[in-house]
Amino acid sequence: MDIKPGGSLIRDMLEQERPREKAQKHGVKSLTDVELMAIIFATGIAGKSVIELSREILHDNGGHLSRVARLSVPEFLKRYKGIGPAKATTLLAALELGSRAAADARIIDEPTVASSTVAYDIVRHRFERLNHEEFWVMYLSQAGKLIAESKIGQGGLTATSVDVRIIVREALFNNATAMILSHNHPSGNLKPSQQDITLTKSITDAARLFNIVVHDHIIVSDGGYYSFRDEGLV
Repeated sequence: MDIKPGGSLIRDMLEQERPREKAQKHGVKSLTDVELMAIIFATGIAGKSVIELSREILHDNGGHLSRVARLSVPEFLKRYKGIGPAKATTLLAALELGSRAAADARIIDEPTVASSTVAYDIVRHRFERLNHEEFWVMYLSQAGKLIAESKIGQGGLTATSVDVRIIVREALFNNATAMILSHNHPSGNLKPSQQDITLTKSITDAARLFNIVVHDHIIVSDGGYYSFRDEGLV
């Protein structure tokens, strides 16, 4: 992911190879990860150019932007001395925005949420880098089109309080005929707990009274996902 020859300092590079000029002429997609980070940072730090700084951070994370994105601002500042809160926040915000844009694109490209894979692709960005549990619901139309998403509960490392009445109320408010439940397991264990199973049944039973179907319940962790539907639990 190194930049082309021409020096580490942007002023030493050929004009057509400077990140901003290159993006303006050939489009943002023509830039390397290092060059994109250099544009976001704008300037380097004492004794290190913005290109060198960006290359070092990316190399330190094995060339994976996703590993950089998992860092919190405090973690970033602790690991990379000399970088201020403004630079760290700007970079992590840009990475988060990119993640959300990718998730939004999947929603647009997929006319219906017809499988656990599609559902997982839509919700997984919401659970990235979380060290606590959150419970989300996707509300769907008759055709399976995503109408809305709502965070219903937030808890600690192993549990989240969920109000079934709020879930049903939001479904009625959005004129949804179906829903997909999702929550994360920060521990990494994808196996549903007895509480997960009991809660899913309670929501399913309550929704059925209003002719609303629970299509699935997705459990998400860094290691992938578990689908109640695929495992025959709904």
